[in-house]
Amino acid sequence: QLGSNRPHGPAGRGARCRRRKCSPRDSRYRDTVLLPHSRFPAQLPGRLQPEAELETQQKCGFSELYSWQRQRKTKQEFCLHDGPPYANGDPHVGHALNKILKDITNRFYMMRGYKVHYMPGWDCHGLPIELKALSEVKGAENLSPMEIRRKAREFAERAIEKQKSAFIRWGVMADWANCYRTFDPKYEANQLRVFYKMYDKGFIYQDYKPVFWSPSAKTALAEAELEYNEQHVSRSVYMKFPLLKSPPKLTSVIDGSSPASALVWTTQPWTVPANQAVCYMPDSAYSIVKCTTTGEHFILAADRVESTAAILDMQFEVMSTCKGADLVDGSCAHPTIPGRVSPLLPANHVTMAKGTGLVHTAPAHGMEDYSVASHHQLPTDCLVDEGGFFTEAAGPELQNKNVLEEGNEAVIQMLQAAGSLLKEEKYVHSYPYDWRTKKPMIIRASKQWFVNTASVKATEVLKKVKVIPTSAVNRMLEMLDRRTFWCISRQRCWGVPIPVFYQKNTGECLINSDTITDVIKIVEQQGTDAWWTLPIEQLLSKEAVAKAGGHDVLDYVKGQDVLDIWFDSGTSWAHVLEGAEQRADTYLEGKDQLGGWFQSSLLTSVAARKKAPYKTLVVHGFTLGEKGEKMSKSIGNVVDPDVVINGGEDHTKDPPYGADVLRWWVAESNVFTEVLIGPVVLNAARDDINKLRNTLRFMLGNMAGFNPETDSIPASEMYIVDQYMLHLLQDYGSKVTEAYKEYDYSKVVRLLQAFCSRNLSNFYFTTVKDRLYCEEEKDPKRRSCQTVLAEALDVVVRSFAPILPHLAEEVFQHLPYKKEGVFRTGWINASSTWKKPGIEEAIEGACAMRDSFLGSISGKNALEYEVVIVIEPGLLFELMEALQAEETSSVSQLNEIMMASQTTLLSELPKETPADANITKGTFLINLEGGDIREESSYKVIALPIAKAKCPRCRRYTSDSSSTPCPRCLKVIAGKGST
Repeated sequence: QLGSNRPHGPAGRGARCRRRKCSPRDSRYRDTVLLPHSRFPAQLPGRLQPEAELETQQKCGFSELYSWQRQRKTKQEFCLHDGPPYANGDPHVGHALNKILKDITNRFYMMRGYKVHYMPGWDCHGLPIELKALSEVKGAENLSPMEIRRKAREFAERAIEKQKSAFIRWGVMADWANCYRTFDPKYEANQLRVFYKMYDKGFIYQDYKPVFWSPSAKTALAEAELEYNEQHVSRSVYMKFPLLKSPPKLTSVIDGSSPASALVWTTQPWTVPANQAVCYMPDSAYSIVKCTTTGEHFILAADRVESTAAILDMQFEVMSTCKGADLVDGSCAHPTIPGRVSPLLPANHVTMAKGTGLVHTAPAHGMEDYSVASHHQLPTDCLVDEGGFFTEAAGPELQNKNVLEEGNEAVIQMLQAAGSLLKEEKYVHSYPYDWRTKKPMIIRASKQWFVNTASVKATEVLKKVKVIPTSAVNRMLEMLDRRTFWCISRQRCWGVPIPVFYQKNTGECLINSDTITDVIKIVEQQGTDAWWTLPIEQLLSKEAVAKAGGHDVLDYVKGQDVLDIWFDSGTSWAHVLEGAEQRADTYLEGKDQLGGWFQSSLLTSVAARKKAPYKTLVVHGFTLGEKGEKMSKSIGNVVDPDVVINGGEDHTKDPPYGADVLRWWVAESNVFTEVLIGPVVLNAARDDINKLRNTLRFMLGNMAGFNPETDSIPASEMYIVDQYMLHLLQDYGSKVTEAYKEYDYSKVVRLLQAFCSRNLSNFYFTTVKDRLYCEEEKDPKRRSCQTVLAEALDVVVRSFAPILPHLAEEVFQHLPYKKEGVFRTGWINASSTWKKPGIEEAIEGACAMRDSFLGSISGKNALEYEVVIVIEPGLLFELMEALQAEETSSVSQLNEIMMASQTTLLSELPKETPADANITKGTFLINLEGGDIREESSYKVIALPIAKAKCPRCRRYTSDSSSTPCPRCLKVIAGKGST
């Protein structure tokens, strides 16, 4: 219920129009009735919808709109920074969801008078583009770096053009001739400036340590580039590490009389040759057990004795239990490498959930393992090459074997041969895969470039950013807290080179303000191709070498690594954002960017200049099939936006819906969760738009011959119900504006549908039809109504224009009076003077009585009745008197609301009331001035069959004879000069 919290009123039962079967109006008077007339179609046949939208885009200057608004003289700016979609495929519904959400936002701010800054962009480097480009080429493995770069660039350019034309077709407002691409020379130069700033401040460093490594792509990857396969199967092994030196505190138990071993479990046997230690948890309990069959002693966690004995099918007798700290100073023999010692070392990463509570430690193949090695100065040699094969250093038995396949098998055989293998079993668990090649990852130590994310202190900055929905910020904060470093180097050639030179003999790196300035200057003019094409003498100056203490430029070589593409896109703020502040109002992307672009943008910006590049983050969900399933070609549920707009080959199966249906789907969805799409959803969206078109058509049709500039009626002279509609319009406008500000576009759609259905169609239109159709064309009573319809149409169209720009402009083209395009004339202009809360009480009181009346004659034609309203003296009676001054009337404002042919207003029940009269009783609570005035009044409503004849013109029972128009109609006809 609008206004008061009461169950009746405009949205109540009585508000629903009772469609009555009527005989045609008397043909003599048909031409005197002002029926709606508009060329605006109630709906467009599907095949015409796409054509009509393209025509609207052309006529209404969609392509010039962005440039037009950039020329406006206003200090108010709104900047939405476009996260670059990846230039490696066709446009899909995920793109549609994202780009349309951004466009709704931009159009809203532009209409509110802001100068919108929005530069679309594309992420153009990286392995996925390189792989796709090379998949089209025979003998790709023999191509030079420059040939690979050229192929990759051409592929990216083709993808950009495809995506760009789709975004334009969806109605996305931008200057499409000026987009950013991460391979543009100026963009690359800005990126290198940020890189050096971060290096100079100590945030970027080079180190040799384990990183996620993709053997299938031969490059390091960041955590954001991994996806986890929950069904990965590993060959796990239980093995023994023979005790070489008993921990001093346990010599009384382990006296050397029988063999003793540390019992270890691993899911990655291939890492055993790189083992340097066995780790235990100092605070946990450990047991020394004796195998009753072999007499061997084993050390393992006390909590794991029972489960391990069961898995190994052994019987263990617990000889003694001690603290993990008691294992200090013990050491084991390596299970496959004679002579190598594996010390027992404390570590906090050891868990008791699985395995034996003793962890095999290979510093080259584990992050925690590496930490232990660093602390205890253990070797961190890597025995695995870039392709995932054992190197010569691993020994002849393993050399050139793939660690995840035959290499793994070979290590298991070696454990078996050494008598160290106790059991092998398949183990299903979550395991990282390369997000593009879909092949398993390994962890491998190598020399890489890193960002020390722990020292960037980005979490404190993020806490000051507004995040919608608020739940998303916690996920991002957790990710940042876990991320102590970010590996930013990649071993590929399609990307921005890390601008570092290396001394040939020592491997020492050379980078300083002089070297970087020279490289940036060249990149700005020629792009990063220059790194590969120019000789080192042109990239590195003698002065820079001398300043660094070197002798000859030719003593140095160019680095071969490129920057992670998340560093590419994460530095977009430095190129795209304008002004000294270089800060966007909003970044709006899918939830995957909490670990991707949102994060890389924050880290680079905070590291380089101690502030976030955004004030607000808006995070949306992913698109799924309409049953909540993932889209896949094999299931056949992939929705192609082009097919949605233009239809498929078979229009009965895939009808053309046009872009506005796609935009409505985006707006009405709860985008902060997963977003469902499919035929049912799209059909419902089309039906919703058609219902909206009907409402718009009614308003357009009833404004023929009306010009708001000359024919409008001042609010103070309007019917009270018309003033009430302006009051509701003002309330609707402010609620819609607030919903847009909160990026809650599904709320905008709900408000729009409720207002059009309940307040306009079901209440106002049914109430005022007689006034619109049957009053004299220029009668102030009719003009009052038309004034409201013009305002309502204007407010409603502007309220949905950011969502349905094609429909909004189409409506404005059908206005019977001249008006500039909807987007060039601003936002909702609902006057604050329209807000009159007191009016609610009068109209809603009348509506409560109308509900009682219509309920008492259920299913019958209200015009065949006169209604008698009896109200005890008081506020309610006074309010109804404002709607009907005389006792009985067929033309009063109260009678119009009651929808009867005649209404009588009394303060007491008439004496001659028939004994069988249908009397309905009710009460109405008046609540004025914030509760200061409260009065509950009772009323009675009596429905009586009317004694008068039906007017052949207006069809109300207000005439003395069925062949003669009623007095009101006679007066109108006389005014028209008819007989």
